[in-house]
Amino acid sequence: MVKTPLSNNTKATTKALRSLPETKNELKIYLDDLAEQIISGYRLSREEAIILTQIVGQEDILLLCQAADRVRQACCGNVVDLCSIINVKSGGCSENCSFCSQSVHHPGEDSPIYGLKSTEEILAQAKAAEAAGAKRFCLVSQGRGVKYNSPKSTEFEQILGTVRQIIAETNIKPCCALGEVTEEQAQALAEAGVTRYNHNLEASEHFYEEIVTTHSWNDRVETVKNLKAAGIQACTGGIIGMGETWVDRIDLALALRELEVESVPLNLLNPREGTPLGDLLRLDPYDALKAIAIFRLILPRQIIRYAGGREAVMGELQALGLKAGINAMLIGHYLTTLGQPPGKDQAMLESLGLQGGEVPVPTNGL
Repeated sequence: MVKTPLSNNTKATTKALRSLPETKNELKIYLDDLAEQIISGYRLSREEAIILTQIVGQEDILLLCQAADRVRQACCGNVVDLCSIINVKSGGCSENCSFCSQSVHHPGEDSPIYGLKSTEEILAQAKAAEAAGAKRFCLVSQGRGVKYNSPKSTEFEQILGTVRQIIAETNIKPCCALGEVTEEQAQALAEAGVTRYNHNLEASEHFYEEIVTTHSWNDRVETVKNLKAAGIQACTGGIIGMGETWVDRIDLALALRELEVESVPLNLLNPREGTPLGDLLRLDPYDALKAIAIFRLILPRQIIRYAGGREAVMGELQALGLKAGINAMLIGHYLTTLGQPPGKDQAMLESLGLQGGEVPVPTNGL
């Protein structure tokens, strides 16, 4: 991981900085200088990132977003990575994730229950996603993971066959999110043609037990390591707005940096009725923007993806996320909630001078 000295001005400011600059002009100078240093290879410390969380008020948050946008443009360019997902198996999940309506511990009224979809149905949706402009298509299944399937289960082999069929009949790249996998299963996914796998950490290690107790944060980390050992890119992020602190958010971003994940989906909690988090208020959209911007400053070269909840939380401010560090989006529907039409997303990108496509992962490190 590259770390270069700060400029004399920033070094002096950072060394003495225990709170933010007092004036808006001083804050802008500090953030501009910090952005330039990050572009040059400097990586934020935990202390520096926590100080940024003290930024409040819409105008100052927008200054933070401008700095993050400069980093995004310099490190990632103006292409926005577009992908789509399909829930290949829904409901009846054994895990007790507090945010999820598919859990048997607190099933949501709006969550359908069905077994593994057929290859034909999944392939049809892959083709529709490709026609809508998505470059990747993720097959998502509920449950702790295929490594816990019974010996008689053929679901993993069926999914591998579906992946091969998608590769044969489309130009879209299939991804998977099937829960925990062993080293051998990760290798099988790679051999079938899976190049990216979604497995979120969801939250910081400290906060994790507040939202899930049926498996551990380290279980999630182990699968990410298994995937990367097999040469599969990790699409690993979390959820903002579950009652975690700003320090928890910083620690999640730093954990993702340490794991060198390539793609970081940021979900904004859209509380689902019937779940333990169902009564939480939605995240303030400017707090969401602040989180996005800080994640970009911590993770300057990673793909940072608008994921579930962006329409519900951001509303008419969705476009601001794409000027705060976001350079990827899920388009179409989510697992148990509806998204906006892909054409509306494409129009939003065009209005910002951005281009939908596939963002290449840097080959010289993150």
